[in-house]
Amino acid sequence: MQVAGAGAAHPSRQWIIAPPHPQRERLARDARISPLLAQILLNRGVNSASELRSFLAPEFRALLPPTSLPNAVEAANRLIAAVRARRKIVIYGDYDVDGVSATAILWHGLTLAGADVDYYVPSRLEEGYGLNADALERIAANGGQVVITVDCGVTAVDEARRAKGLGLELIITDHHHPTGELPDALLVHPTALGASGNPHLSGAGVALKIAWAFAQQAVGAARVNDAFREYLMDATAFAALGLVADVVPLTGENRIIASFGLRRLAHTNNPGLSALIDVSGLVARKHFDDYDVGFVLGPRLNAVGRMGHARDAVELFTRAGFDRAQDIARRLDAHNRERQSVEREVVHQAEGLVVERGFDRDACRGIVLASRAWHAGVIGIVAARLVERFGRPTVLISLDGDAGQGSGRSVRHFPLHEVLACCREHLISHGGHAMAAGVRIHAQQVEPFTRAFQAQAAQRLTPADLRPKLHLDDEVELAQVTAELAEPLERMAPFGLGNPRPKLATGTVELAGPPRVVGRQGQHLQLTVRQGATHRKAVAFGRGSQASELADHPRLRLAFEPLINEWNGARRLELKVLDWKPA
Repeated sequence: MQVAGAGAAHPSRQWIIAPPHPQRERLARDARISPLLAQILLNRGVNSASELRSFLAPEFRALLPPTSLPNAVEAANRLIAAVRARRKIVIYGDYDVDGVSATAILWHGLTLAGADVDYYVPSRLEEGYGLNADALERIAANGGQVVITVDCGVTAVDEARRAKGLGLELIITDHHHPTGELPDALLVHPTALGASGNPHLSGAGVALKIAWAFAQQAVGAARVNDAFREYLMDATAFAALGLVADVVPLTGENRIIASFGLRRLAHTNNPGLSALIDVSGLVARKHFDDYDVGFVLGPRLNAVGRMGHARDAVELFTRAGFDRAQDIARRLDAHNRERQSVEREVVHQAEGLVVERGFDRDACRGIVLASRAWHAGVIGIVAARLVERFGRPTVLISLDGDAGQGSGRSVRHFPLHEVLACCREHLISHGGHAMAAGVRIHAQQVEPFTRAFQAQAAQRLTPADLRPKLHLDDEVELAQVTAELAEPLERMAPFGLGNPRPKLATGTVELAGPPRVVGRQGQHLQLTVRQGATHRKAVAFGRGSQASELADHPRLRLAFEPLINEWNGARRLELKVLDWKPA
């Protein structure tokens, strides 16, 4: 790989520019596309003209059948049997976007089939993540007979035993990593039971497979009737919310689900989805993308679980009629504003503690911080902010009395679920996956856990692992960045893990004039750069304070994303600046 040297204009990021792919000219010729676009696609594993067609125009018929997911059909059979026997079914969901979406998918299918169905969503702040015995006892006391989890339960070994003792039939559907022994229940999981067609399904993706099999069982045919067909199309919209928000790879089948689901969002008849779209300011959109889910809709759904109770979000997508949906959506929006305010304060405090405790020094490769003043609902987001700034795996803990609830985010080469397993003697419980996880801990164990976590970081990570890296698809001349790139770049969406937004590097360019500070608070920079006779406009979001620093380097190199700007019906490609280095 070609590696560009670091500069002083931005906290030192290592540019890793993909070398020219040996097949780029062949793919460009075969697919009749530019070599630049061929390079970008080859970097994502698209190796032929036929693969290119499938990638840019995903086909619904390419979805893998429910039989490709272990036990999905058996779970559907058990649900159908429960519906016909008039047994009460309770969906036990998680409180994040993926769990809420998965709950909605199954609730609507079961309701359409005439089931006696309810749902249970644990409180993030009072119960924490996953299946818990107290909740199962309440479900049984309220007449529940069949419990199906979504987006949780693969580690619930003790809870599965308790469900059996209570006489509950338990079906567990999950996608998180198992930690050893599997629970004694019917388990639907993309990897825990061996290979499956799509190992990267989210919780909502798993629910979609079960819903598909359930619909076929309900109508007694592989081809479902119109009512169930409409239901399954809406289910793709909920699945897309879960896939994008849970940051699973948007490749293969997940790309198909996300593509069609995002398209369906613009045509949904669900009052809750419509109300959420309205309150988020997206009502006029003709199509939705990964940004709309990840940064607009998703945060509002997550905020209610963080600041209140996620059962409101589930009600929004299930039982709520038009007026009730509008009311809940406004409440979610208010929770999101509150979450943003609390988050800013915790970020400020946590960043100060990192420096105060020396966790930003070269000798320290992991961060653990705890406080009684921190709201447990935002610590995961703040942990992600610290990883972004300091480049180290981070666990933040909100203490309450003798115990605490923690949330962690990680970096490459540091699988958080494995590391927490190595530190389990200091934890009450833990769960999650490589890049994000949660813990419960006794207050007196925070310092021993900190030492154990940092010892793991020192053992597993090198200084090079901690240096932020910027992976770029190609080095280009400004003249290559043209409006003709716009349409195929748009068709590469949805973007996400496994299919990142295209990022490019320039050679040496010159500032055509002083950078301008723009935005309501002067938070952004606008500039024009030239290379020979070619000029391009560029914007550096959130970098307004660095205007004078940038002006000191009239000759520089840019790392950027091609940005499609629409104004008065005209479309042009501009540069969204990610980083710069003096030439």
